[in-house]
Amino acid sequence: MAATTAALVGATGGAGTTRTCLELASALAAAGDDVAVFDAAYDTQGLARRLSGRLSLDATALVTDEADSPLAEGLVEYTPAPERAALDTETLPDSGRIACLPARAPFERLARAKTAEAAQELARRIEEAANRFDAVLIDTPPLGSNPAVAAVTAADRAAVVTPASQRGVDAAQTLRGRLQDVGTSADAVLAVDRDGAGEFPDADADAVVPQFSAAAPGALESARGVEAIMTAVDAVYDRELGLQLADGGLVDRVASLRER
Repeated sequence: MAATTAALVGATGGAGTTRTCLELASALAAAGDDVAVFDAAYDTQGLARRLSGRLSLDATALVTDEADSPLAEGLVEYTPAPERAALDTETLPDSGRIACLPARAPFERLARAKTAEAAQELARRIEEAANRFDAVLIDTPPLGSNPAVAAVTAADRAAVVTPASQRGVDAAQTLRGRLQDVGTSADAVLAVDRDGAGEFPDADADAVVPQFSAAAPGALESARGVEAIMTAVDAVYDRELGLQLADGGLVDRVASLRER
């Protein structure tokens, strides 16, 4: 069975996990998928800052006080139209939707959302989304809380998101061990290249994601970005999107670092 749910886990704080989730979601939507993005990083609440409009029920409410409410009541459409300058738009299917479940809550509810019982409810919500969406991405903080453990154990696959630096190499290795401690493993490592080095030093990564200069989503603006994000989707979901470039060529994914 093809993977539907994927937890993207930050190896460090500020690794770029939220941005990477949105870039992958944008590429999947361009291929016609309906995508859900969950925020399990309750403390930083980074996904909420990417959204506009009023939030009614957030992720923490749906796993605590509003556990009986429909998932749809907490979902917010991610509406910024991505610039797809690098893609042949005539070959694209109808775009899928991106629906986000952000976290934005007072401290008291944040604390209750981190209990073991609330984490079990988060796992149920992930399963619920998997039945309604083609793909589910979970923005997951470094493994050290009940919601993070629930995300990586409930998802079909787990991917480590880490800086493309020596610090990132060390952090990714530590996170691999922690994933094993909770009974799962890292299916992929995505290195976020903030410094433009173009590689992950001293270790293998399944994809190196550039630090895009444009606001998210920005991966589909250049052939290099499309190549990187398609390689990342393949690493996370074991799936080839087959997006076509504007010049008529298919993306050359031979550059995937897994083949080094």
